[in-house]
Amino acid sequence: MAQHNAFYAQSGGVTAVINASACGVIEACRRHPDRIGKVYAGHNGIIGALTEDLIDVSQESDETIAALRHTPGGAFGSCRYKLKDIESHRAQYERLIEVFKAHDIRYFFYNGGGDSADTCLKVSQLSEKLGYPLTAIHVPKTVDNDLPITDNSPGFGSVAKYIATSTLEASLDIASMCATSTKVFVLEVMGRHAGWIAAAGALAGKGEGEPPHLVIFPEVHFDRARVMARVEESVKQYGYCVIVVSEGARYEDGTFLADSGNTDAFGHRQLGGVAPTLAGMVKQDLGYKYHWAVADYLQRAARHLASKTDVDQAYAVGEKAVELAIAGKNSMMPAIKRVSETPYQWRIEAAPLAEVANREKLMPREFIREDGFGITEACRQYLSPLIQGEDFPPFENGLPKVAHLKQARVERKLPEFTI
Repeated sequence: MAQHNAFYAQSGGVTAVINASACGVIEACRRHPDRIGKVYAGHNGIIGALTEDLIDVSQESDETIAALRHTPGGAFGSCRYKLKDIESHRAQYERLIEVFKAHDIRYFFYNGGGDSADTCLKVSQLSEKLGYPLTAIHVPKTVDNDLPITDNSPGFGSVAKYIATSTLEASLDIASMCATSTKVFVLEVMGRHAGWIAAAGALAGKGEGEPPHLVIFPEVHFDRARVMARVEESVKQYGYCVIVVSEGARYEDGTFLADSGNTDAFGHRQLGGVAPTLAGMVKQDLGYKYHWAVADYLQRAARHLASKTDVDQAYAVGEKAVELAIAGKNSMMPAIKRVSETPYQWRIEAAPLAEVANREKLMPREFIREDGFGITEACRQYLSPLIQGEDFPPFENGLPKVAHLKQARVERKLPEFTI
């Protein structure tokens, strides 16, 4: 079969292991020189394709590409830019096909979450309508762990490990000072609609009275009186209270505890600030001294504490994406299938994008404790394997050593396009 070029892009919030997926895609492409010529990466995600701002990955050495596996962030630049429906924004989709035609791109690998899966599906559908042979494969990634079909989402395991570790370490700090100082500590974690990351904080403790004493999920309606009563009970019984709260915590009417009133480029409500909001309630209702922290970007950038399971899976889905494309599969996503619990084993299977796009996997109720403030043993059994193993990056002068790319640009062939 003829040789054609490939396009790879990163989308949405990055993770500690998204570059491991990039590494998997690029190294797999290089193993098929008879089918895949050059690999082009979109600078700043899909925007790079629309503006014909392409990076020639063939200019990067094998050593540099291998170093992506232990480099956090998005090596080629990511973006929050959602392509709207084809009918009203057809020009954008046609522009993508024009760029792909101009650079003989027949393989499209889009690395992102649910919105990216939707974009990948739409690009595949339009290329078929326009009669352009394009194989589109979605490479899964999201710290939120809310992609359907796949057992877990690459990027989540490392965030879970970081949050569980941070909860454990901060709890020991609070416990050592609570007699004369801080009584309540609140850790805010990501998770707009799904409480998977908050649930991971509960891995820090298992026995009676071990922190965190409360986990607040988006899936459980926030009841201020109940929460404050539990905080007071914890302080009286254990001397202190540690809370892990999801940024998406909300009241029964659906209102977020912390909502800035703005929306991001994907149309999502801009969140953040639930930790100080909750801490303020503690001060107002109970009068306890408190501290709060927001894990924010630290939780998704902490490659130095990445889960080996997560790194391995992130690389595997990138590699499998290329294998699917070479096999002629289209509109697919490599999904992680849990084969066994003990020992933990997994494999990669193909999932149709039509069953992934615009669907969200929330925490099942059987994973949330009956009182709504913690996780069940079933949830612990699900989460635990995902944080196992260490995959430390190489260090140089006391700091992690990361990949530095040339970012060589591909010569433009088309007129400028305004997005």
